[in-house]
Amino acid sequence: MNLSHLNVLITGAGGTGVGHGVCEALAHFGATLIINDIDSAKAEKAAAKYPKAIPIAADISKEEEVKRMFATIEEQVGFVNGLVNNAGVGLSKEAHEVTATEFDRLYSIDIRAVWLVSKYFTNQLLAKEKSGSIVNISSVHAFGTHAKFAIYASAKSAVEGLTRGMAYELGKHNIRVNAIGPGYVHAEQNFDLIKTWADDPQEWVDYFIQNYQVSPEFIQPVDCGNTAAFLLSGLSRSITGQTIYVDRGTTIMLMNRGFTE
Repeated sequence: MNLSHLNVLITGAGGTGVGHGVCEALAHFGATLIINDIDSAKAEKAAAKYPKAIPIAADISKEEEVKRMFATIEEQVGFVNGLVNNAGVGLSKEAHEVTATEFDRLYSIDIRAVWLVSKYFTNQLLAKEKSGSIVNISSVHAFGTHAKFAIYASAKSAVEGLTRGMAYELGKHNIRVNAIGPGYVHAEQNFDLIKTWADDPQEWVDYFIQNYQVSPEFIQPVDCGNTAAFLLSGLSRSITGQTIYVDRGTTIMLMNRGFTE
C-alpha cells in the first residue's frame, strides 16, 4: 500500500497501545501523520519518531479546541483526508455504582469526541470537495462484555452505531466510515483496570490469551494499525459502515478453549 497521498489525523496517539500501532503502520505506508494528544509533550514525543509527523495538542471533548485544532491543521497541511478516532478512556465499575461524573467523562471522550472530530473532519472535506475516510476505534466490548464494563460497552456500541449512520449519510460525498474492534491489546495502563477484578493482572492476561482467543498469541498494536491502514486505503474502496474485529478470534468463540480441550 502507498498512503503517501494521505494526511491522517490520529486522536489520542501520544501514548502506547492502539494509537501507537496506528501511527507505526501509517508511517510505514508513507502517510503524513497529525498526532493529537491532550498532552502537548506526549504529542511532540510521538511525532518525533516519524519522518512525516506533526504534533497537535487539543482536548477533543471540547468543541472550541476541536475547532482550533482543525484551523491549525489547515494552516500547516491544508486539509486531512484520513481520520482515526483512537482517543478513549476505560472504566471498570458496575453500572449501578458509576457516578454521573464518571459517566459524563467517559461519554465525553469515547463518543462525544468521536462525533465532534468526525463532524469537523467531514465539514473541511465538504468545503474543499474532497473525498476521505474515517476509522473509529471501537472494541470487542461492543459485541460482548463482562461485569464492570456496562458503561464502557455502551459507549463503544454507540461508536459502532455512529459508524453505520455516518457511513450511510456520507456515502454520497465519497467519504467512507468504518470501525475497528480490538480485542485485548496489551498496554501497561491496562493493568490498573485488570486489578479491579483480578489479584494478579499478568496471570489473568496469560490465562485470557490461552483460553479466550482462537489464536493464543498477543495482539500487537500494529495489527490494529495495519487494519486501519487498509481501511484508509483505496484497497477498501467498497467497504463502508463495517466493524472489523481484530481480536484473534475472541468474538467467534461460543465457549472458552478450556471447556472443550
